[in-house]
Amino acid sequence: MIYFAYGSNLNHFQMKKRCKDSKFIKKIDLRDYKLTFRSIYRAADIEPKRNSIVPGALFEISKVDEKKLDLYEDFPILYKKHYFIYKNKKVMTYEMVRKTPFTFPREKYLNTIIQGYRDCKLDTKFLKNALKR
Repeated sequence: MIYFAYGSNLNHFQMKKRCKDSKFIKKIDLRDYKLTFRSIYRAADIEPKRNSIVPGALFEISKVDEKKLDLYEDFPILYKKHYFIYKNKKVMTYEMVRKTPFTFPREKYLNTIIQGYRDCKLDTKFLKNALKR
């Protein structure tokens, strides 16, 4: 299965620890979505927004990895699965069930995401914009 990461799972070390079978494929932009942070966990989320971009990365994951991610993402309570097509392939990602107001992420969590942006060679301007509220 192809998985789109946009938050802390961009961090290659964390992703490998969490999903031992995962393989980084490439970076991509999810169009017409924006990145935000919300919930009591102050976690990354995506929401539809025309003419906006969420940079992220595609990973190949196994069924075992998907189950581990489901547990980590508290599926289906905190996050639900969202599917989209990229170059004729079905891609899975997670989107929060409840769209609560913006909350600034915790420093350790944010540093994990920043390292993930470095690992995947993503432009941090999108992350910085998501943090301006």
